Amino acid sequence: MEIQSVKQRFGIIGNSPLLIRALEIAVHVAPTNISVLINGESGVGKENIPKIIHHLSSRKHGPYIAVNCGAIPEGTIDSELFGHEKGSFTGAHDARKGYFEEANEGTIFLDEVAELPHSTQVRLLRVLETGEFIRVGSSKVQKTNVRVVAATNENFERAIQSGKFREDLFYRLNQVPIAMPPLRERGNDVVLLFKKFAADFSEKYRVPSLQLTPESEQMLHQYHWPGNVRQLKNITEQMSLLEHERWVYPETLSAYLPQANLGQNGLIKQNHSNQDFSEREILYKVLFDMRNDITDLKKLVLGIIQNGVNIGENPENAAIYQRIFSPENTSSVYAEIHDNPVITVNPTGYHPAPIVMNHPVQHEIVEETLSLSDTEKEMIRKALQKHKNRRRNAAKELGISERTLYRKIKEYDLGK
Repeated sequence: MEIQSVKQRFGIIGNSPLLIRALEIAVHVAPTNISVLINGESGVGKENIPKIIHHLSSRKHGPYIAVNCGAIPEGTIDSELFGHEKGSFTGAHDARKGYFEEANEGTIFLDEVAELPHSTQVRLLRVLETGEFIRVGSSKVQKTNVRVVAATNENFERAIQSGKFREDLFYRLNQVPIAMPPLRERGNDVVLLFKKFAADFSEKYRVPSLQLTPESEQMLHQYHWPGNVRQLKNITEQMSLLEHERWVYPETLSAYLPQANLGQNGLIKQNHSNQDFSEREILYKVLFDMRNDITDLKKLVLGIIQNGVNIGENPENAAIYQRIFSPENTSSVYAEIHDNPVITVNPTGYHPAPIVMNHPVQHEIVEETLSLSDTEKEMIRKALQKHKNRRRNAAKELGISERTLYRKIKEYDLGK
């Protein structure tokens, strides 16, 4: 059976080679009766593999029972799995079949199998080797024909060394191992899964579907995902319900991600790198604009020196003067030219004062008090005003990313 049809049939999303390999092994061993042990972190989707194995096997018309071994108390686990006789313990008012008896001719999936107590491990080993079991409180041996698929997120090597798990049972379960990859190792699958979950919750809650910005997609790739697919689904559902903005920006996404795991896969380091790069972007633009201002200033001064005219008489010069010497850009300007008269101007109004020609001096001094942060803040404020707070358009005009613009808006408190 083709893997693509398997994915469609069982609702599996992803194209990761590690995921495809796990599915290929499941499809290959499904027609046999061999035991399978699935290993993987919590939340990776281990429960899909036994369903594939069961429904593609000759047992597909038999029962399929999934048991969470870690959720059943130690005192009742034997009764749940193998059944009990009436009066075998307090509260056993009637005889009861266990899961292995109910699943005869079918498949039983033992999730978190490493949580089984030692006494139950012995019983399970006997079922796997001989197909025999005994109900709690009985001496009668019964037979069952069950295929066992087990799963765990435990490290079996450590569990065996510590004596928590029987080594012989491990080898009996681990006839064919299948490793389910964690979400952080599945590449672009994390984005595909987010989009699928967003579409599902959009339909469920009747809201527009969430959309990811490129920066948010990158953030999904870099996050550690300790809870794997289950965590991603949970976060997508929360945002679908709680967020009014349908575009998911990194600032929005980070509010739903536990900070303790932001740095485990280099995300904090990467963010710092991106932050430095973004600040360089806006700093370069400020410097380029300053260079243009200086160039225009030189033209203005040269024209005044050569022509000896009032700045206000030339509209082009007046416009340059107003832009460069407005109070919000600089507090003072002094100009002194080599072998030329000193030029004195009034930088506080639109109409410049008449030029005063003084005696020549020997040196040039240019003193300007400029704050890069103030200039940067003013540029952002003007861009937002120009585009009526459309941040994407403002970021485009400033020549910076939307992510940088959002961060700068918060830094300079321009969001009000």
